[in-house]
Amino acid sequence: MKPFSYTRPESVENAIRALSANPRAFVLAGGTNLVDLMKYDVVHPEAIIDINRLPLKDIEELPDGGLRIGALVSNSALAHDRRVMNRYPLLTSAILAGASPQLRNAATTGGNLLQRTRCYYFYDPATPCNKRRPGSGCSARGGFNRNHAILGASESCIAVHPSDMCVGLAALGATVEVIGPKGQRCIALADFHRLPGQEPDRDNSLEPGEIVVAIRLEPNHFVAHNSYLKLRDRLSYAFALVSVAAAIDLSDGRIVDVRLALGGVAHKPWRDPLVEAEFAGEMAEDATFRRLADRLLTGAKGYGDNDFKIVLAKRAIARALTEAATRPSQSQGNGPRQTR
Repeated sequence: MKPFSYTRPESVENAIRALSANPRAFVLAGGTNLVDLMKYDVVHPEAIIDINRLPLKDIEELPDGGLRIGALVSNSALAHDRRVMNRYPLLTSAILAGASPQLRNAATTGGNLLQRTRCYYFYDPATPCNKRRPGSGCSARGGFNRNHAILGASESCIAVHPSDMCVGLAALGATVEVIGPKGQRCIALADFHRLPGQEPDRDNSLEPGEIVVAIRLEPNHFVAHNSYLKLRDRLSYAFALVSVAAAIDLSDGRIVDVRLALGGVAHKPWRDPLVEAEFAGEMAEDATFRRLADRLLTGAKGYGDNDFKIVLAKRAIARALTEAATRPSQSQGNGPRQTR
């Protein structure tokens, strides 16, 4: 273990001040990812800023009927909050599909948002990895890449974002509230996570010294028709090969609005609002869903071991949309199915 300093600020202002004072400081919340990364010798903090005493553990009503979720709300508390279950069942299903009950009890909303890729080469300091050591190369491109990206990858990195919760948030159009040395700002979730490009070591758009304080959800009209489908190598405690958050607003069997976000296929939750808009007014039927899947996977590229993901993703999209359109809210989680 390499030595590091430890502070536990009592206010957001003090946390930002401590984080800004050292560019090699890391924020500790639930610790479910950071502690792993330290044990695997992937990150070496000089300072740990423990934010668990900050007042960020509440879920608040917003004047427009939405919710403001504090960054320290645990994944379990969020998934089982009655307001979330009733008004955002897609989010509940996505969270319960991730990790295990023990991990969801410890993991926080902000931490889930910021968790890093589970690429084997990122976790192995003996191998080159542009995300871990910029300029060293990407071992996954010519290595074992069964779990890797088929969309939005670059020459530098083909890792995928691991979160289930973020896929649900992407479909719901969530906003991330951050505070830093320059003040407070809100970032659309679609802009919060980054594609790898030439800087795969940057996972998100946070500026130095900024911390996530909350996630905002607007009212939505997808309560009646939604589904989270997660396909993985085993039924529980496994990351997604492909996941789909599907939500549809229907009128007389036709699509009024559709939201579709994919997990396990890119460096960020993958969503294309322009493609979704093309299908407004079309019949909600299998043929439509298959065409939507083809459009969303336009440009998808495999790297050998993960070629199967392209076909798998198209079939998963059609299945998730069919479930969303024809049945009440579905849960693929490890916990009990949600009922309303």
